[in-house]
Amino acid sequence: MGERLKDKVALVTGAGSSGPGWGNGKATAVLFAREGARVCVIDINRDAVEETAGIIRDEGGECLVDQVDVTDAEQVAAVVAKCMDHWGRVDILHNNVGILDVGGPVDASLENWERVVSVNLTSMFLTCKYVLPVMEAQGGGAIVNIASIAGIRYLGIPYVSYSATKGGVLQLTQSVALEYAEKGVRVNSILPGLMNTPMIVEPLKGVYADGDVDKMIEMRNEQVPMKTMGDAWDVAHAALFLASDEARYITGTQLVVDGGLTCKC
Repeated sequence: MGERLKDKVALVTGAGSSGPGWGNGKATAVLFAREGARVCVIDINRDAVEETAGIIRDEGGECLVDQVDVTDAEQVAAVVAKCMDHWGRVDILHNNVGILDVGGPVDASLENWERVVSVNLTSMFLTCKYVLPVMEAQGGGAIVNIASIAGIRYLGIPYVSYSATKGGVLQLTQSVALEYAEKGVRVNSILPGLMNTPMIVEPLKGVYADGDVDKMIEMRNEQVPMKTMGDAWDVAHAALFLASDEARYITGTQLVVDGGLTCKC
């Protein structure tokens, strides 16, 4: 066990994996706990987030767990209050919730557009809304938002709602970073590139190689200059750095984790 987050309290959204294996939120929550943080793990999927909590507890970590819809203001306010009641502070907010819908502005339905906006962007507005007063009152904190290189590049697949919301996350991050810089709150974003995580399989398998998942992975690996996609642990270690005191002079930045992909596109 490390000590990079010793005695800190972290709230991690999207802490359950959307499928078998390690999603970004699951890996980050476990890594935060391994580095000494007390972690409140939340997800809309009860079974998935309980699995994450079980790993943390089995490894000797301390955590709270709750099923939360982060698009619901009352539920977000309640889980922040739960953290305060239990630990009296929130030092780190890691916004990891995200969904993907394939389709351009003509093909995508309004219903799906609004759902992606709500989950990917409104959720981060709500968590910031209720955590920022806590961080300001206690004299500081760190917020790490998961965006995507899809927020700054077109990657050849029309997922307009996903790209638009991830661009919104970047602007939300910078706006809040500047507003709260003098108050000791650092706010940064991570932009993952092509990642091999459970989230990509179902939405994208129909776009690549007629649903052949192995071929999809091969094709996506080939797109990356390093010739391999990243995984959840690459994102988790980036989040750990930005959440830790090692990044004490970093705010408003966009940390790209993409194996060099944005250098060529």
